Amino acid sequence: MKILEVLTYYRPWVSGLTIYVERLSRALADQGHDVTVLTSQYDPNLPLYDLQDGVKIVRVPVTFRVSKGVIMPGFGPMAWKLAQKADVIHLHLPQFDAPGVALRGRLMRKPVVLTYHCDLQLPHGGFNRLVDRVVQGMNQMAGHLADAVVTYTRDYGTHSPYLAQYLGQKLHIIPPPVELAYCSDEAARQFCEQHRLHGRPVIGIAARLAAEKGVEVLLNALPMVLAAYPEAIVLHAGPHKNILGEEAYAAKLAPLFEKYQDHYRLLGSLEGADLTAFYKNLDVLCVCSLNSTESFGLVQIEAMQHGVPVAACALPGVRQPVTMTGMGEVTPIGDPTALAQALISILADQRKYRRDPQLIADSFSPQQTAGAYAHLFQALLDGRHDRATREPAAYERLRQMRDSWEAP
Repeated sequence: MKILEVLTYYRPWVSGLTIYVERLSRALADQGHDVTVLTSQYDPNLPLYDLQDGVKIVRVPVTFRVSKGVIMPGFGPMAWKLAQKADVIHLHLPQFDAPGVALRGRLMRKPVVLTYHCDLQLPHGGFNRLVDRVVQGMNQMAGHLADAVVTYTRDYGTHSPYLAQYLGQKLHIIPPPVELAYCSDEAARQFCEQHRLHGRPVIGIAARLAAEKGVEVLLNALPMVLAAYPEAIVLHAGPHKNILGEEAYAAKLAPLFEKYQDHYRLLGSLEGADLTAFYKNLDVLCVCSLNSTESFGLVQIEAMQHGVPVAACALPGVRQPVTMTGMGEVTPIGDPTALAQALISILADQRKYRRDPQLIADSFSPQQTAGAYAHLFQALLDGRHDRATREPAAYERLRQMRDSWEAP
């Protein structure tokens, strides 16, 4: 079938949402579907038309920006043109342009599926509050026009005011796609040597430097961790320079990065085998986000499929990978003392948290995610509307593994 994926930012922009759509689009293309991504030309150096791994990419020039949003006068006409050729329209929220595209789908009698990745919460300020309300209104219109709404977990769906209104109606739970590039043991050893990790407990965090990621919670927990493990080091993978809208946050944390420069290393963005080598060298991963802009944390599954346990905050959705697998500890949101205790506990007995990495990898494979979406798309094309909100069988298998696992 011909699938139109629509989102504001796409790769090479780095975020959980863009990585999700990239993996899903590639997997759908691998399964023989004709996939087109409609997105913004947020960087004028990016080509307007591109083809990557069998996925067609159409970028619309940006005229100006409003906070992190982009205004693209050419987006509507291009959406109309591409929607005419598509069998199914798949929107990714939050997205200002979503209701207009959804309306086009309705007018053309094309199924419209909406995946709600997370809530939008901009920094404090009167103008940003106005932007929040506008985007929330646009999300509501898009949800009303969509034939189906998708989220990652029932936990997040239940606690999100936006998603809760669709429980038992048109909300579907589909596991997110997670995969990493191959990395040889030799390459992982070279990564270890490059960063001088031998004999040091290694704590990882994989996130862009943004206020909602709660990096300061880990920084404030670090003194307690170092009291127990003086040689511990944090490796932070993810963009940390010139992040749009996060300049003040970066400046606020700069003194702490300087203070802990011997124990906190900013690696920047890691891709491909380098990212896999990063995970292979961790003893524990930390997810310390602060609000519902984080709905799951794909990085948790990336770590777990390499045998790395996770200290995750108790945000709805974010707590689910650890809760489902038993592979880590869940801590109160924004509590550095609790985070430090969880990290110390995991470092003290990592074998306690080991689970079957292959089962975890299989449960979140892009091919499985693409298959679930393709099934939903075909059902809508056939006129079938499943109104039951069910959790996927993969999640039940993970819980069974957790309950039956015996530590080696």
